[in-house]
Amino acid sequence: MTASTLRVLVVDDEPPIRKLLRMGLGTHGYDVLEAPNGKAGLELLAQNPDLIILDLGLPDIDGLELLRMIRARNEGVPIVVLSSRGDEAGKVQALDFGADDYVTKPFGMDELLARMRAALRHQLQVQGERPIFHVGDLSVDLVRRIVKMGEEEIKLSPKEYDLLRLMVQHAGKVLTHRFLLSEIWDGLTDTQYLRVYVRQIRQKIEKNPERPQYILTETGIGYRLRAPN
Repeated sequence: MTASTLRVLVVDDEPPIRKLLRMGLGTHGYDVLEAPNGKAGLELLAQNPDLIILDLGLPDIDGLELLRMIRARNEGVPIVVLSSRGDEAGKVQALDFGADDYVTKPFGMDELLARMRAALRHQLQVQGERPIFHVGDLSVDLVRRIVKMGEEEIKLSPKEYDLLRLMVQHAGKVLTHRFLLSEIWDGLTDTQYLRVYVRQIRQKIEKNPERPQYILTETGIGYRLRAPN
């Protein structure tokens, strides 16, 4: 999949932001569709965009409600949300409602492009899950349940492996505390359990667990497994 074949729908009510994205994404070969509000964004869904950049602060439709409406019509399209600085609760809700990632305003074009690529890779991974996952020195064989760092096999407990596998299946995507707890601990709400297991996995796969390179913390929100290169 190349950028020249990709159509990006930008839903944002700020003309300067749309212009920035039109020019920046256009320079990298993306075909940009623009919607100044939620109603126009829903209409442009008919053109089957490959990715959506969605501002939550729209004048006509609540951003989270629009996200829910988009997901009801198209389960698979990657959605990168634009959020206001420090709006952790909004970010968590957006991710729980089906967003693939978020970028905080003001943002850099390089960061946005990287998040877009990660969201698109995640979509391809979901469509055809690869049996062996690689990122850096970490490899996870999802068929044989073997985890390695380089040539060294890493021993994980069943719960540690289940948590890492879930992150592998969504590599590059931010996973909220609530999502991880509901999937691995059947709805348990105490995030301390999650922190303990993440710490244990980091001790086994990170060169420096205090400065992790693989399992990244999204403060106040959840965790993200580094996307494959």
